[in-house]
Amino acid sequence: MIRRIWDITLTVKDLARAVHFYRDILGLQEKYEFRDYAGFDCGGVEIGVKTWGKLEEPREGEPCIDFLVDDMEETCRKLSEKGVEILEGPQDTPWGGRYIVISDPDGNRIQPTEINWAKYFRACAG
Repeated sequence: MIRRIWDITLTVKDLARAVHFYRDILGLQEKYEFRDYAGFDCGGVEIGVKTWGKLEEPREGEPCIDFLVDDMEETCRKLSEKGVEILEGPQDTPWGGRYIVISDPDGNRIQPTEINWAKYFRACAG
């Protein structure tokens, strides 16, 4: 029935500002941009940003997108060089993850996450 995540869409106030963040700061490939929507490719999953709808105060910790990264130290360095504030972390998890928390300009939470796959698979098997 369900095959995979196709798209995750977030509401933003300013489309140009959001496009700059997701394309130029995070480095996602922009697929297309319309008057009120832009879509970015992230390993076959679309990350969309839209300007219609209400931008309500997010619930604590939600929504959150976890982006898989290869090297947390390099990710932290590059984001800091681009002026992105790291809100939490780096923090290690019992299942082999190491993550930081940042947010986009509209407060949507993003967790770049590095995974120690051996530890992850041991945790899943146990």
